[in-house]
Amino acid sequence: MRLENQKRKWTLLGSALCMVMLGGITYASPAGTPQIQADRKSKVTGTIVGRGGDLVQVKEKKTGQVVVVSISDNTKIERKSGKVEFFRHQDMDVTAMVPGLTIEAEGVGNAKGQLAASKITFVPDEFAVEVAEEQQITANKAAAANAQSTANQGVAAAGQAQSSANQAQASANDAGTAAVAAGGAAVMDAAAIQMVNKRVSDMDDYKTVVEAGIYFASDGATLDDPAKADLDMVAASTKGLDGYMVEVAGYASTTGTKQLNQKLSAERAAAVVQYLRDQKNIPMRRILAPAGYGTTHPAAENTDPSGRALNRRVDVKVLVNKGLAEGD
Repeated sequence: MRLENQKRKWTLLGSALCMVMLGGITYASPAGTPQIQADRKSKVTGTIVGRGGDLVQVKEKKTGQVVVVSISDNTKIERKSGKVEFFRHQDMDVTAMVPGLTIEAEGVGNAKGQLAASKITFVPDEFAVEVAEEQQITANKAAAANAQSTANQGVAAAGQAQSSANQAQASANDAGTAAVAAGGAAVMDAAAIQMVNKRVSDMDDYKTVVEAGIYFASDGATLDDPAKADLDMVAASTKGLDGYMVEVAGYASTTGTKQLNQKLSAERAAAVVQYLRDQKNIPMRRILAPAGYGTTHPAAENTDPSGRALNRRVDVKVLVNKGLAEGD
């Protein structure tokens, strides 16, 4: 029997009144934002610093100024080939428009001073490397700390026996080698598994309006009827909500290999996205980087069947940018 009280988590934040208030927020261009002349062709290259529905804030590489880029069903999203594998589904490239990604957008100015993008291109490598470098630094610090601790132990041991000191030094050298190996492993893991270092919903600029947990059978990535019913409610919550975005994050329990769990978590996220797109008509451009996070972010201990069942899930969140929403 499905554990209704534990497994189906629905959070309606702020109730319907909150949605009405959020839906009433309008956005054109913030004060000081450069205006793109209407009907003039233009191109912007820079890093995404904010999202609000169909609006993307891009910090220009050359000037450092923030330009608002508007995306639509007519915007072509093109992923340039790189060394790093990004999303498995090519038609999901539009979901990669998340803060931190460097893009090149071209199009024409609209009446609101925004760049109405006809084409956006990106290369995932740079974003992946930035994430990998952060994880490499963390891994190296941890390994270096272990090496220093081992060396300190060696110094203390040297007061008792020279041979113990030599052994400790050898251990320290091994730990130093481990630091390099750990750094390399972190790069690989970050590039292949965790393309987004931090979920968008974790950022202070975004407010979670609705949240649902979608649960799966062991070794499965197929939506059952209760899961579809939960997704129907998620889709219904977006009606009339300006500037909304949907974050989709898949997870797995610790049963099975790391590779299998990573694959399962990604397939679960993809199943949710495809249902929202095909059955509920949620535009792909409103979905933020659906990703599989393997066994990370467990909702419960993996020591018993009920805990593992809670971890075989996809977290779905409807978000709004606290400072941005679409204009009328």
